[in-house]
Amino acid sequence: MDILKSIIIWLIGIIIIIIFFPITFIVWLLAFPFDRNRKIVHWLLVYQAWVISHLVPIWRIHVEGRKKAKPGTTYVIICNHQSILDILIINCLRYRFKWISKIEVNSVPVLGWYVKMADYISVDRGDKESKEKMMEEAYECLKKNISIMIFPEGTRSADSQISFFKRGAFQLAISTGKPILPVIMDGTGNVLPKHGIVFGGFHKIDIRVLDPVNPETFGTDDCDKLAMQFQEMMKEELQKLRTEKISR
Repeated sequence: MDILKSIIIWLIGIIIIIIFFPITFIVWLLAFPFDRNRKIVHWLLVYQAWVISHLVPIWRIHVEGRKKAKPGTTYVIICNHQSILDILIINCLRYRFKWISKIEVNSVPVLGWYVKMADYISVDRGDKESKEKMMEEAYECLKKNISIMIFPEGTRSADSQISFFKRGAFQLAISTGKPILPVIMDGTGNVLPKHGIVFGGFHKIDIRVLDPVNPETFGTDDCDKLAMQFQEMMKEELQKLRTEKISR
């Protein structure tokens, strides 16, 4: 039953993407000469993701704290990473940002084309020069007052727990003096776990935006220490979220 359900869901997703892609391409082509930061394409992708995520009947998405991000403020947005669905679901926040994603996504048909049209930032995690280029591009985005979105774990969690945070996001926050906006997500790992293609049963997916943390309250200019601080804080917040879900 799960396999049949998964086939139907994948087909629905593929059909919707195929329908949306020509529209996205035409908008990208028309906006290309004047939309240097690809803002229009980003918003188009955000609303497409919102539509897709609300059409799938096997989950219910609950968003909390969305307005904690103040309009006009630039953030280094960080979120834990449980599933490939996170990329789709996080867009339900409807924030303006540049994604930082692994370079392998660029080779995925349609999805990779979307990434390129929106001019998102890619990184080859095994290449030092690619990492340096990613940091430079992200730094320039933040200086242009464009928020960035990054999964500090670098990869999906195998057990839906928060694992080691890499230093990149925190190095950017320190060097640019931008606040960090932590986001907790839970439930996507149950719907579609790492390396899985079969969707699980009905699940509730929670997105909780935590309070922004301003640079003057970091308490350190050591990006490794800052990464550890946020890792522990977000572990506690994830556990708190799960405890609240059980008691509801």
